[in-house]
Amino acid sequence: MSWQERYASKLTTAVQALRCVESGSRVYIHPGCAEPEVLAEALIERAPFVRDVEIVHLLTLGKAPYVQPEMAGHFRHNAMFIGANVREAVNSGRADYTPIYLSEVEGLFESGQMPLDVALIQVSPPDAHGFCSFGVGVDTTMTAARCARHVIAQVNDQMPRTYGDSFLHVDQIDAVVEVSRPLCELPREPITDLHRAIARNVASLIDDGATLQLGIGGIPDAVLLELENHKDLGIHTEMLSDNVIPLIESGVINGHRKTLHPRKAVLSFVLGTKPLFDFVHHNPIFEFHPVAYTNNPFIIAQNERMVAVNSTLQVDLTGQVCSDSIGTYLYSGFGGQVDFIRGARHSKGGKPIIAMPSTAKNGTISRIVPILSPGSGVVASRGSIHYVVTEFGIAYLHGKSIRERAEALIQIAHPKFRDELYAYCEKTNWLRRPARTDFSVAHQEAGPQPLDTVPAGPTQE
Repeated sequence: MSWQERYASKLTTAVQALRCVESGSRVYIHPGCAEPEVLAEALIERAPFVRDVEIVHLLTLGKAPYVQPEMAGHFRHNAMFIGANVREAVNSGRADYTPIYLSEVEGLFESGQMPLDVALIQVSPPDAHGFCSFGVGVDTTMTAARCARHVIAQVNDQMPRTYGDSFLHVDQIDAVVEVSRPLCELPREPITDLHRAIARNVASLIDDGATLQLGIGGIPDAVLLELENHKDLGIHTEMLSDNVIPLIESGVINGHRKTLHPRKAVLSFVLGTKPLFDFVHHNPIFEFHPVAYTNNPFIIAQNERMVAVNSTLQVDLTGQVCSDSIGTYLYSGFGGQVDFIRGARHSKGGKPIIAMPSTAKNGTISRIVPILSPGSGVVASRGSIHYVVTEFGIAYLHGKSIRERAEALIQIAHPKFRDELYAYCEKTNWLRRPARTDFSVAHQEAGPQPLDTVPAGPTQE
């Protein structure tokens, strides 16, 4: 029997395919722009027939109806990255959150710590050899499909074909649901003057020939806009957005000076819109891999001049970074931030950068704080942070004392909050400088000393 015949025998409807979901099952859903919405919708129709089904995934862009109150008892979501569609359910106790580095998610599936019963995925139609492409999202899904007992594929002729470690043969699929519909999109965030001010400071740290990782949001997108006069940049990242397109088309990003996978833009998934989907389709500059590879700090560090740019919610005056919660309110997740901070730290000439606005809530709250809000999780420790960037400048923290860190961070805080930050440091004595010694008096009291034993002190003015 040919692969075409085997493929045809697996064709079914979404409702029929989802009958393999039973009470107590754990179901994985392909995240991001690759979310198989038809299968997710059919999963809801399965609700009256099942109890205690756990649904796991990273950030998804669909409606996530399985977290609604009426689904209690039937479905419970376990988020490994909290998106806006499940945030209320997580904080209301109807869904769970598992804090984990993105590079380690696949290990949960492979080790059996989080065994998967069903994987709902979306792929391109098979090629002449029977291989489907994961298209815009390899992420953790290739490993999920390899480990799950049942693999249900939404085969969409609008899914791009992408290169790299991005393929699944039809023989590894148990049920096929064919569709033709647009992918989920993540619209571009409007880029403000604030974003551009931060981006200019970040861009000043990026040398020609650097390899980049950029997170998600207005600041990373603005950074890309500030790089049009750079040369020979490369990409090694977990995700990309639309603003990378003009830099590749103009030759600014060409990967010529990359020390790992030269001339290739290495990534795991894209979050963007149809122009980006069309751009990665059959484009050999892009090389997709599972995040266990792209986010492995030891792999990342093999890129010389690795620059990792990520945002955060709050930084305290010692350099501790909180990125997944606002106090006790669970907001997002670890993502790849720590993976790339670690990788860039160990890269020759690498620079891990935390970039953020100095304030939140329309300027009413400082993001640089004396101490993190009670309940906040420390995603990146104070020993990991090198650069913190706001619209007011750049603070370099690596190898600095608590006093030096506090001074540097206060200088890039919003001016209207600097006095209260200084006031906190006065209470804690963090900015107290050592007393200056009058060595001339000390020498007179001690008597004459040989010239080479006189301690070196500060120059007296």
